[in-house]
Amino acid sequence: MPGPRQCCPCPGGWRWLPALRWLPRYSLAWLQLDLMAGLTVGLTVVPQALAYAEVAGLPLQYGLYSSFTGCFVYCFLGTAKDVTLGPTAIMSLLVSSYAFHEPVYAVLLAFLSGCIQLAMGLLHLGFLLDFISCPVIKGFTSAASITISFNQVKNILGLQGIPRQFFLQVYETLRRIGETRAGDAVLGLACLAALAGLQAMKSRLPRAAGAEPLAARVSYLIVWTTATARNALVVLFAGLVAYSFQVMGSQPLTLTGSIPRGLPAFRLPRFSMAAPNGTVPFRSMVEPLRTVTGLTPTRSCWLWDSRERAVGCLHPRRRVGHRAALAAVIISAVVPMFDAEIFRTLWRVKRLDLVPLCVTFLLCFWEVQYGIVAGVLVSGILLLYSIARPPIKVLEGDVLVVQPGSSLHFPAVECLRDAICSRALAAPSPPRSIILDCHHISSIDYTAVVGLAELLQELHNHSLSLAFCSVQDTVLQVLLSADLEGFQHFPSLEEAERAAGAESEGGRAAPFTSTSQSSLLPTGLIQ
Repeated sequence: MPGPRQCCPCPGGWRWLPALRWLPRYSLAWLQLDLMAGLTVGLTVVPQALAYAEVAGLPLQYGLYSSFTGCFVYCFLGTAKDVTLGPTAIMSLLVSSYAFHEPVYAVLLAFLSGCIQLAMGLLHLGFLLDFISCPVIKGFTSAASITISFNQVKNILGLQGIPRQFFLQVYETLRRIGETRAGDAVLGLACLAALAGLQAMKSRLPRAAGAEPLAARVSYLIVWTTATARNALVVLFAGLVAYSFQVMGSQPLTLTGSIPRGLPAFRLPRFSMAAPNGTVPFRSMVEPLRTVTGLTPTRSCWLWDSRERAVGCLHPRRRVGHRAALAAVIISAVVPMFDAEIFRTLWRVKRLDLVPLCVTFLLCFWEVQYGIVAGVLVSGILLLYSIARPPIKVLEGDVLVVQPGSSLHFPAVECLRDAICSRALAAPSPPRSIILDCHHISSIDYTAVVGLAELLQELHNHSLSLAFCSVQDTVLQVLLSADLEGFQHFPSLEEAERAAGAESEGGRAAPFTSTSQSSLLPTGLIQ
């Protein structure tokens, strides 16, 4: 369906309803292309949505509802036309962990996740996503690819009662592999082979030129359409096979069951749920959802409650689908998510980044959300370590030149102080002057300023001077505002070295530019 044509924020009232900006400028020349795009996407999304509902542990109709609801909403409220809407494999996997095969929980989860995302948008907290590094993303998508794919092996083999937890799932599947139903296995593997073949054919299909004969262009269109609609064709084919067996009175295949016809009533989610032993209150329903609401995106909407159906809907009509065919669709969709090359790339580029990658990858086999959280924590620790231990270059000679390689924040103060004192005070013939080259320091905090004040005082007690050079304006303003005792700075390293040379020839330390006592130091530190 047609989407917004603008990707930038809209001024004024258009900012809240971007459709008012692009809709008056919509050209009918785009209609044919948009209809073709909508048809192409629909042929891909609808079978995938059915399959993702199976992954989420929900009735199949919820996949259909979520496949188009978000598109209609985003058409009016969205600001980018190139964006994925609808359910995804990872989203469905997260929902399956907490929906307990109960649509009420899935609806409530979507509602709460949407509220959190709305609040984050109003508070402009999107920058928090910048703390999820590429190794973390690659780790959990690769693990999710394996988890989701193996989760569908039981449907390919026609096995029932396999647990959801990955390691138990592997054990039970291998233990009961002798119970494989031949009909499901044959049809499921045939669907997998067909999907893989059509995908390979599409990727190698040369684009037809306008000057080619009509027959060649028609052939190209047929092949391209078949390859593009491969999900729908495979599901349709499997459904026809299953229906043929049902008509003949025998059914060697495992079916998905019935899909009700029509749309459900649009209503608020339920904040309590009836149970055999009473009522489950809102607090008890939310308790297991706390760790996943912030991780589950709601670009698609599971907010339809089909237990109360609309006055305009017809009576339900039984439709059958083949579980192995849907499993083949899921596997073919998630297998490309596994990125084996990222492990070799990080080993070659920066091996330390393998730590959050491997932590995320391994823990995601336990629970996806735990893997993401652990990966973010590990990445944060590595980031903080690089801040606390910045690279410091020290040039020794008549003048000791110290060059921090990054900004100076409070975790790095002791590291800088040790680097200076270990060379300036422990040397057999300590230098008379020390220069702190600040051209890499773009920001500094209060604790770091206090540490510099203590360092100045300590060096002064040993008859050593510390000069600053190449100080950026923002940092210089902070240092001058602190009124550090003995603070002196020079525009460049060369000027600082010339001043230090003149000091050495004079045989005495250069005078401080300020003789006032620093207000940052406690009285006990002043000697």
